[in-house]
Formats: sequence, C-alpha cells, structure tokens
Amino acid sequence: MKFQIPIGPQHPALKEPISLRMTVEGEVIKDADLRLGYNHRGMEKLAEEKTWIQNIYLTERICGICSHSHATCFVQGAEKLLEIEPPKRGLYLRYLVSELERVHSHLLWLGVAGHEAGFDSFFMYTWRDREVVMDLLEMISGNRVHYAINTLGGVRRDLDEIQKAKILEGLKILKERSEYYLKIGAGEPTFVGRLAGVGMLSKQQVMDLCAVGPVARASGVARDVRKDDPHAFYNDVEFDVATADSCDVLGRAVVRIKELFESYKIAEFVVRNLPDGPIAVKSPRRAKPGEVVSRYEAPRGENIHYIKSNGTDKPERLKVRAPTLANYPATVEMLRHGFIADIPLIFAAIDPCICCAERTAELVDARTGEERIVRFSDLRRLAASRAAHSDKRNGPWPL
Repeated sequence: MKFQIPIGPQHPALKEPISLRMTVEGEVIKDADLRLGYNHRGMEKLAEEKTWIQNIYLTERICGICSHSHATCFVQGAEKLLEIEPPKRGLYLRYLVSELERVHSHLLWLGVAGHEAGFDSFFMYTWRDREVVMDLLEMISGNRVHYAINTLGGVRRDLDEIQKAKILEGLKILKERSEYYLKIGAGEPTFVGRLAGVGMLSKQQVMDLCAVGPVARASGVARDVRKDDPHAFYNDVEFDVATADSCDVLGRAVVRIKELFESYKIAEFVVRNLPDGPIAVKSPRRAKPGEVVSRYEAPRGENIHYIKSNGTDKPERLKVRAPTLANYPATVEMLRHGFIADIPLIFAAIDPCICCAERTAELVDARTGEERIVRFSDLRRLAASRAAHSDKRNGPWPL
C-alpha cells in the first residue's frame, strides 16, 4: 500500500525550510516531490536599488558558506559591463580565496556526511581541521564568513611574506589530514558500506537533468567551469577535474576529497607565483547599457549570474541561478527507489543550500486549486491587505 510522508518545511533533520513529500510503499520510496518557496528573501529585487559596489556585499550574503562564490560571480560580470580588467596580482588573490573557500566548504560537507552516516568521530575530525582554513581566510580578509575581499577592479587586501608563509604551512597540515580522509572515504568498511549504492544517478541522468558540480562529476561527467570556460587565472594554473564512476553518495564523497588536493595545488601555485604589481584598478561608477552572463565554479557546482545594465550606477536586473537549484531534479531521481532511512544522506549529498535557491513563491488557492507565482512586492501587498481587513486583531483575548 502506498502512502505519502511529509518532511518539512520545518523538520529537525532540515537546517533550512523546504517541503519534501515522499510517496512510499513499505520502506521504499516510490516517488518524491520537492516544494520550494519557504525562504524567499527578495535579494534580486533589492539588487536593483543598490549601486554596483553595494551589490558586491549584497550578493555575498546570498549564502553563508559560499559567500565568495556569489560575490565573485557578480564581480566578474560587473567588471565586463564596467569595461575594466583587474591586474594579475588582484586576480590571483581573488581566486586564492576561491580555492580556500572550496576547501572550507568540502571539509564542512565531509563532516555532515559523516554525521548523517552515523560516523560522528569523522564529523569532529573534519570540522576541527576546517578551523585551519577558516583561520587562513580570516588572516587574509579579516573575516571568517563574509570575506569581503572583492572590489570592482580587483581585491581590497594584499598579502605580505609572513602571511604567504602561514598559508603554505596551513596547506601542508591540511594535505596531511586529507590523505587520512581519503583512506577513510575509499577504504573504511563501515563508512564505505553505508554510502555505497545509495542515491544512484547514472551518467545519462546527469546529462538529461543538467546536474552540476560534484554530483555530476561523481557520475563520470567531467563538468567544471574552471576547465570548460576558463578565464585569465585558470588558464595559468595546472589542475585536474576530479571524477568518480560509482554514481552514488560514496562517489560524491571521493570527488570532494580529490578536489581538496586540487585546491591545495592551486592555492600553493598562487602563493609561490604571486605576480608583482597593484591589486586593483580604479572603477567607473556607471556601466554602459548591456547585459552579461557570468559563470563561476562554486564548491557546489556551476553558479550563474545574469546582469543587465541600463547605463546608470545600478543594475537594471540581476538573476541568480545557484547550483542547488540545478541539482533539485537530479535529487528527485536519486531519492526514487531508495529507502526512507537514506533520505537525509541522499539529500545532504548534493550539499544543498536552500536559501541560495529560493527566488519566487507559488500560492495555491485551497478552494479552487488555482496556482500563481508572486513576487516579494505582491506578498507585502497581500500581508498589508490582510492586516487591514483582519477582525482578529480587534477580537477579545481568548484566555
């Protein structure tokens, strides 16, 4: 007998609000449905009221874990519209922070995977070692979460010789620890047994559903913006796109551990080959009319920002496509034919950032079944109308 299990939008297993409806037969998931719209923040609309420089710090707040990814994706596009090119030293420093952020994000994910698999000592080890890279990011930028290193035309802060030595020392420690994680991820019997064969997604399904990031690469699809569409910095550096062919959660763990080593390699290259010169150029306040699509390989996958300029000091339109949104259709396929007990593990394996993916809200009339998409301004108008016509506010206190 089939029946439906609702999970969320508020649930102890969820760190952010989302509604999952699982159709199950016994312990087996027959179908899955994801419902979004519980975390709409109106950031794209807000971006239209902010200047180009203010929007760097707004887009940085789309996500707390990959904040630099969104800020860099926006800055890349804005710099094209403003017709400026950052100096090479500024670019090297910008993408040094990118790779350190990838390390911090992947170590965070490995800890979450260990926790969801019941391997809490692994969670504690990875999160302890993550402090090393968090301290490096704080030393470089002055901040541990929203680094604010980017500016239009380059970066805000430079590195001295002492800082460079500390970064190399931290990378050495992290490399040693990651060797240990690779042994566990690829060889520890209980961990491998828990992750292997869970959340299967074939190579063809990745292609059909346009999955991105480690989810795609764990199914043998070597899709990476840094290789597919490289810009000035990534043309200078040698690195490999990490892949696996097991198509399951174990493959997604192995890909992320391999990517740690590639990020260490890139970060070391930057520190040892940092060019001389300025870290930023002066930027004009107004951009010429035009539009641009900016692509960036975030820790979770391809991040896209569409930006349109109307010739003023503010963008006319900003549209963000975060990697989590791209991976939702693949997540539904991964959940199908799995077990109920595997839901947290499968969902965590895409490294979801729900607040990144929320853009619109859909209202469904319970009486007529009518559906419509609403914007933040519509929601605000509805809330004001409801407050103005509500009798409950003037009603007697029931107790």
